[in-house]
Amino acid sequence: MSELTHRIAEQADVPAIIELMQLSILENMKQFLSAKEIEAAQESMGVDGTLIEDRTYFLIESEQDGETILVGCGGWGKRRTLYGGNHTTGRDDSFSDPAADAARIRAMYTHPSWIRRGIGSLLLELGESAARAAGFKTIELGATLPGEPLYIARGYREVSREVQVAANGANNVIIKMVKTLE
Repeated sequence: MSELTHRIAEQADVPAIIELMQLSILENMKQFLSAKEIEAAQESMGVDGTLIEDRTYFLIESEQDGETILVGCGGWGKRRTLYGGNHTTGRDDSFSDPAADAARIRAMYTHPSWIRRGIGSLLLELGESAARAAGFKTIELGATLPGEPLYIARGYREVSREVQVAANGANNVIIKMVKTLE
């Protein structure tokens, strides 16, 4: 396996992040969701500029044939928004209070050729560590059905499930999960 490196995303990375997100959504969700459900999920997924602005969004890269390629992205949020991109309705971009609120794991995507290679776990470790260093005691996330097995394996427990009906009539399931940071 190639060595993985990570860095904080910059505004200039947004086109590559969008490309990775779209590929990840279309390919990695196929074994869990129908085409209509994937389309429904896309209504609440996308780039969240506050994560880049707050410098809490990580890029996972690898060298391949002398070229650096983006193989994963994801981060953590210190704002109240649980999930979604810039376009998602119902956002609350106010800052969370580490003494009273949970941090958020946000917008995790892996290139389809790189799944099951530890990228999701690495992103969780980076986000959890940074949230812990910022004083947060708990961390939450809004999981998709394809992401749920990873989060369970990494110690997250389900708090609730929300079913949204998308514009195409298909259901989009968001699973709120939580973990205590030690």
